[in-house]
Amino acid sequence: MKHSIVILDFGSQYTQLIARRIRELGVYSEIYPYSIGKEGLRELAPSGVILSGGPSSVLDPDAPLLPADFFDIGVPILGICYGMQLMSHLMGGQVERSHNREYGRSVMTVERPDSPLLTHVKDGGVVWMSHGDSVIRLAPGFERIAGTSDNDLAAIQNLPRKIFAVQFHPEVAHTFQGDVVLSNFVFGICGMSKNWDMQDFIEKQIADIREVCKDKKVVLGVSGGVDSTTLAVLMQRALGDSVEAVFVNNGLLRLDEETEVLYTLRDRLGLNINYIDASDKFLSALKGEKDPEKKRKIIGKLFIDVFWGALKNFDYLVQGTLYPDVIESNPVKGPSRTIKTHHNRVAEVEKLEKEGRILEPFRFLFKDEVREVARLLGIPENILNRHPFPGPGLAVRVLDDITLDKLDILRKADKIFIDALHKYEWYDKVWQAFAVFLPVKSVGVMGDERVYGNVIALRAVTSVDAMTANWGHLPYELLDEAANTIVRQIREVNRVVYDITSKPPATIEWE
Repeated sequence: MKHSIVILDFGSQYTQLIARRIRELGVYSEIYPYSIGKEGLRELAPSGVILSGGPSSVLDPDAPLLPADFFDIGVPILGICYGMQLMSHLMGGQVERSHNREYGRSVMTVERPDSPLLTHVKDGGVVWMSHGDSVIRLAPGFERIAGTSDNDLAAIQNLPRKIFAVQFHPEVAHTFQGDVVLSNFVFGICGMSKNWDMQDFIEKQIADIREVCKDKKVVLGVSGGVDSTTLAVLMQRALGDSVEAVFVNNGLLRLDEETEVLYTLRDRLGLNINYIDASDKFLSALKGEKDPEKKRKIIGKLFIDVFWGALKNFDYLVQGTLYPDVIESNPVKGPSRTIKTHHNRVAEVEKLEKEGRILEPFRFLFKDEVREVARLLGIPENILNRHPFPGPGLAVRVLDDITLDKLDILRKADKIFIDALHKYEWYDKVWQAFAVFLPVKSVGVMGDERVYGNVIALRAVTSVDAMTANWGHLPYELLDEAANTIVRQIREVNRVVYDITSKPPATIEWE
């Protein structure tokens, strides 16, 4: 999309947050690999470019670099963290390794309040640092515009060339007025106006889908979650009843979920649903398997086999893949490390992708953006606010081999926990909550007997887009009731623990 902000990815865990923050300002942004080159960038015709942070050092022999003449592209540039070190290194400044890595809160002193990047930014605000290298000499033409309480560089500019850089991360919530810094760059420096909202996105997607899929057979898988449900409704708006939505019961759903999903999709939303109960096939294929990556691949492969077994011929497969799925599964946009193998990325799907037969209308959206699409499409609130559920289902919440007994225990525990969240009015206050079956047993006393029972872990997190998450500070009364009810009603369980780890360093799911 022309007239956008292009973000070049150097591998930062926060790169997607930059794109998200720019979109929150009402401006379209997209991430591309740093290696796209000047010609590729010219074809995109962006109004501005942001260089992301990254885990590398510009002093490393294999560091991701740009050509020396890159900064002559003729549009404003903002470097963030590694981006600042990179431009300083390439343009004649000096960077050296810091004796102590700076990570966390720092206080910024605004030294040039007249800088267009720092307009309306208050002096003394907290900024979030994360770097191991430091710029010790500025490149020719640059000046210092902000420092920290330790007299370190915080921001620099080359005003005539409209090149700016900050050592902190304005995209993270911990940085005070980070949104103001980004807004100054996008609107004040790049001269952009708002050009991005979800209603425009819906209209454009419907038009594109009709153009591509006219007189074609289109299929998609649905699970009852907000992503696939929203996608199914969008496809129905674009193509009517010619779209076939397939709901595969893989035997790894939550308690009574298949009944609830069918009622919602068929009766409430009027979608054309082909229901396939393949529970026995999936459980048989997973028998004895404990490795989480192998579980995902088994499920992904069998899903495609079952899916294709129900469909003789089709032209396009539509998937509800989101931006975090794309980035975490396959670092195609930059040097980011793969965090997990996405269950949809099996060989058959990759083959369709190469043939141009995969459609992913939401691949550049974050979860909260999909929820906004759902609102605009009139999808009921209880579906819209439903917690995310992993594609491999409970297979990645049983940290062991899969058996019916373990699934039964987990389903009951999960239902008790979710019911407690609803009772205490906390369900809509957290991003995601669930129970996990642990592959350990612990000693307990139930009645007058010593028992050796299973352990259930409870997890609840708060988040905006799932790229980062904090553990949910649930009331003690809620946790107490959930734990006691689980132990009382599920005789195989004698211990319940609560996960208080944030993302990072953990992921939201345990596997």
